Amino acid sequence: MPLPADLVETDVEVSATSRRFYRAVRSIFIAFYRTWLRMSVEGQENVPPTGAFILAPGGHRSILDTGVIAGTTKRMLRYMGAESYFAVPVLGWCLRSVGGFPVERDATDRSALRLAEAVLASGQPLVIFPESTRYSGPVVQPLKEGAAFLACRSGVPIVPVGIGGAERAWPKGAWLIRPTRVALVIGEPIMPPSRPDGGRAKRSEVRRLTNELHAALQTLFDRAEVAVGN
Repeated sequence: MPLPADLVETDVEVSATSRRFYRAVRSIFIAFYRTWLRMSVEGQENVPPTGAFILAPGGHRSILDTGVIAGTTKRMLRYMGAESYFAVPVLGWCLRSVGGFPVERDATDRSALRLAEAVLASGQPLVIFPESTRYSGPVVQPLKEGAAFLACRSGVPIVPVGIGGAERAWPKGAWLIRPTRVALVIGEPIMPPSRPDGGRAKRSEVRRLTNELHAALQTLFDRAEVAVGN
């Protein structure tokens, strides 16, 4: 798959140094989450051990979610994140060092979408928060169609995940992380419609898959919230 002129092959493939850095950072984060937040994970058998897939967390309520979601699998995850995070000097360097890449939240970022397709085509798992930004409350907000679009285009499954307790642990505006429980509930993979002719993904299929994902995420988010006593 050809990449945009401003992207190179190293944007797709992750260096050995980045993989080591990711493993080190993940180990530190997971140790913290398991001790301070008593993180639990349900449904890890639903995460494919090989091949590409889209990991789609729902109930995006805290900045903790980006690190917490690494508890779903030991595989290295690639992240699509809002470009504003990558503009922060130290944070941006860290995000890129662990294989993340920015996307314009309020626009159709074709370069980011094509890079995401190339990442999936290379067999790597990709994290997309389909609510796009952090919200508050018990209702999963209407989803952006990017995750479903990429799943339909690439023919890879979407693995939905509900994140419970993160808002109570570290809500927007708070300075300290409270030692409250966090739970991940991983649902069964959702397969996109098959396209044997290799044609373009139909908008109706993308919309239908988005609706299916939304329903799954609400169920998993509810279960994760119950697991932490909310």
